[in-house]
Amino acid sequence: MLQDVLNGLMQRYKERVPDVSGVINAMIKEGIIRQADDIENDHIAFRTMGVPQLGVQSLEKIFLHYGYVKKEHYYFAGKKLDAWWYAPPAPHYPRIFISELRVSELSAAAQEIIHSYTNEVKTDPVNALNLDDTAAVDRFLHSALWRTPTLSDYKTLATESEYAAWVIYNRYYLNHFTVSVHNLPAGYNTVADFNQFLEKNGFVLNDAGGKIKKSPDGNLLQSSTVAKMIDATFANGEVFPIAGSYVEFAERRVLPQFLHLPADQIRREHRRDGFETGNADKIFESTYSTQTKKSS
Repeated sequence: MLQDVLNGLMQRYKERVPDVSGVINAMIKEGIIRQADDIENDHIAFRTMGVPQLGVQSLEKIFLHYGYVKKEHYYFAGKKLDAWWYAPPAPHYPRIFISELRVSELSAAAQEIIHSYTNEVKTDPVNALNLDDTAAVDRFLHSALWRTPTLSDYKTLATESEYAAWVIYNRYYLNHFTVSVHNLPAGYNTVADFNQFLEKNGFVLNDAGGKIKKSPDGNLLQSSTVAKMIDATFANGEVFPIAGSYVEFAERRVLPQFLHLPADQIRREHRRDGFETGNADKIFESTYSTQTKKSS
């Protein structure tokens, strides 16, 4: 069931984010991988609105049902976000990272706009789902939960929270997936090396906090492409370019206590797990105007 849901998410994500196929095709052309399935997906991420009937508490029910385990909480003060990560039921599945906007901390005007949309959802929609029906879950994850926003509402939100504007338009669509670079062949198995490969192939990297985001312990390194602008159709048929999404790359280094292991014995459990607030804070900005202006 979980694989069916993940397949549905990835299929639509690839359709919406040209960089996904672009990166995969470049990796195949370079001989790094033979096919897309050779990529280890480090994690997938979702953005949500923190309102009582939605948000993390709602969306997480789907993944908890399929065996994911809720792990650490992260707080992003500047962006007014909470987030949690979820460990998969088996090592070949991606971790999941779900964030939500602290709607109550925004201005009264922004809150009013957000609630005018989210209040159309009267009760937690996941409670009405049969989570064993993967076709129903797939439909839900790719359905609009509220009406298409107006361009003026989108722009008003964006001036205060670009995260809020992204979610009010995109709803719960998968925000990004992440290539695990540490298991790629030598020459491509560090974020530094992989970034060189990406830029050689014309991909624009998020440089917020530097092109390589590094955890204080030095064992989690991340980078990402900058989201390309897509023409979005708003209410009344107005069309306006907004940030789509991006691809992320992660290097999880072997933990000190396992450095003695031969390379062919290194497994997922021997590498740095979890996430890092400082890294994620800058990765979020892959859809922010300070970055997207570089790719337009």
